[in-house]
Amino acid sequence: MKRLWRLPGGLGAKLFVSHFLVALVGALTMFTAILIVAPVVFGNLSGGVSPVRAFGQALLYSLLVAGLAATAASSIASLLVSRRVVDPMRDVLSAASRIASGRYGERVPVRRLGELSEGFNAMARALDEAERRRTDVISDLSHEMLTPLSTLRGYMEGLAEGVIEPSEEVWDILNTETERMERLVDDLRQLSQAEAGQLPLDIVPASPAEPVRLATELMIPLFEEKGVELESTVPEGTPPVLMDADRVVQVLTNLLSNALRHTPPGERVALAVEAGANEITVRVTDTGEGISSEHLPHVFERFYRADKSRSREGGGSGVGLAISRALVEAMEGRMWVESPGADKGATFSFTLPIYRAES
Repeated sequence: MKRLWRLPGGLGAKLFVSHFLVALVGALTMFTAILIVAPVVFGNLSGGVSPVRAFGQALLYSLLVAGLAATAASSIASLLVSRRVVDPMRDVLSAASRIASGRYGERVPVRRLGELSEGFNAMARALDEAERRRTDVISDLSHEMLTPLSTLRGYMEGLAEGVIEPSEEVWDILNTETERMERLVDDLRQLSQAEAGQLPLDIVPASPAEPVRLATELMIPLFEEKGVELESTVPEGTPPVLMDADRVVQVLTNLLSNALRHTPPGERVALAVEAGANEITVRVTDTGEGISSEHLPHVFERFYRADKSRSREGGGSGVGLAISRALVEAMEGRMWVESPGADKGATFSFTLPIYRAES
């Protein structure tokens, strides 16, 4: 059956209207009772007593009856109205209890408590997303660790059983896989510290030209080996920025490594710095594989791969971009990615605040 009336959506409005309705019902009931009782009592008493005394007694009896009637009516109205507020609150408490037990898909109807329901559902969605990401991270981490561990175990069993002869090549493979796991663990530690704001940073005013030069020099041999052209541009007069130079080199190295990994031989990667009013923008642009629009929102997630079938063999740890963004944000900057689509290249950009000397 459709309800004939409905309280407003906000909790504050619901409480105000509920109190107002209870008071209104009580007042109307009292007024109606007085109108009905007073003339009857006054008429019965007017024959034997003085008019003044009859009026006083009539007023007293009518107020007494009207008060009792108003109290009863207000109690009934209060019960009905309070149920309209309390029942949804109980639903929220029940849903909160179920969420506490791990059922993050719980939601409550928005129309019943308005902003409170919307806030509760937003919290539930955030918890659901956090739980999903936690599960994905554990799954991806176990997958990333499985390959080097399997390789190490296979070679160790082969060496123990005499199937594999010790050689320099075998020790190189074991060393490589061990370093791969160490790099993954170290990257995850850095990411955790950066996101928690616990990574030590030495932020001082400095020119962006120096970290660009260092990162370019570190990466040039790898670019030349693959046959990919690398260009870097820092305009003269670029103002100093507030940054940790070593961390900026780390960010640039991550971005250049990512660009190199996804750019085929014969193509080009460009690193450019542009100065704005309050910040500089650093862009790393490649002419490689590009990123489809559906993958752009997930690029900075841990272990995310657009092509799930591709292994990370020979690639990064899977958290380099996440670390880079966390480091940039720790230096009060922003990082984002743009791409026209698959096979059309991509541009990773980040900002750093310009240093303004106090006069």
